Amino acid sequence: MSRFKRILLKLSGESLMGQQGHGIDPERLSDYAKQIKEVSEMGVQIGIVIGGGNIFRGLSGSKKGFDRVKGDQMGMCATVINSLALSSALDAIGVKNRVLTAIRMEPIGEYYTKWRAVEALERGEVCIFSAGTGSPYFTTDTGSSLRGVEIEADVMLKGTRVDGIYTADPEKDPTATKFDDITYQEVIERRLKVMDMSAICMCQDNDLPIYVFNMDVTGNLKRVMDGEPIGTLVHN
Repeated sequence: MSRFKRILLKLSGESLMGQQGHGIDPERLSDYAKQIKEVSEMGVQIGIVIGGGNIFRGLSGSKKGFDRVKGDQMGMCATVINSLALSSALDAIGVKNRVLTAIRMEPIGEYYTKWRAVEALERGEVCIFSAGTGSPYFTTDTGSSLRGVEIEADVMLKGTRVDGIYTADPEKDPTATKFDDITYQEVIERRLKVMDMSAICMCQDNDLPIYVFNMDVTGNLKRVMDGEPIGTLVHN
C-alpha cells in the first residue's frame, strides 16, 4: 500500500540538465519517467509540475534587461518544453499522460481546469501541469502549491538534488544538519529556502504537507511512497 493516494510532484528544471550543465539530459529524463511509472503502477494518482530553469528563468532574465512580464512568459514556455519532454519519455514506456497548460496553446497541450485534471487522474493518467500559474510574478513553486491544493493532493513532493531540508545549504556548509520534519512556521522564521514564501504560505493555509527528498537517486520516489524516512516533512 502506498503512503499517499494522490500526489503533486514538483521537479526542478535544473535537475533535468543532469551532467550536461544545460538543456535536457536524456538519461535523467528517462530515469524520472521510469520512477514515475513505478509509482503510477502502485495506483498512485500523479500530478507533476516542472520548473524551466534549465532553459530560461524570468527573474534572472529581468536582471539582464528583459521586461519582467515577457521574461516570465518566456519562463512559462520553458516549463512547457520540459513538460512535453517528460510526456514523450512517459509515452515511450507506456505511461498514459497528458500535458495541461495554464494558458491556451492547443494543440500543444490542453487548457487546464481542475475538473479536467481530476477526471484524468482518476482514470490513472499522469497529469503534467505546465506554464506555471499563467500569470507573471509567480514562480513554479507557487504554481505547484496552487495545483496541489486545487487537485486536493495528499502531499506535495519536492524532488531536489539534496535529501531534505538542512539548517543551511549542505552544498556550501559542511556543518549543516538535516531536519526529519519541520513546521511551516519554523521554515518561515528560519528563512529556510525550501520554496518561495508565497508557495509556503499557500501550503500552510491549506494544510498541504510538503515532503522534500532527493529525486536524483533512482528509486527514491517509490521509497517515499513506501514510507521510508529519506527526506524532510514540512507540516502545520
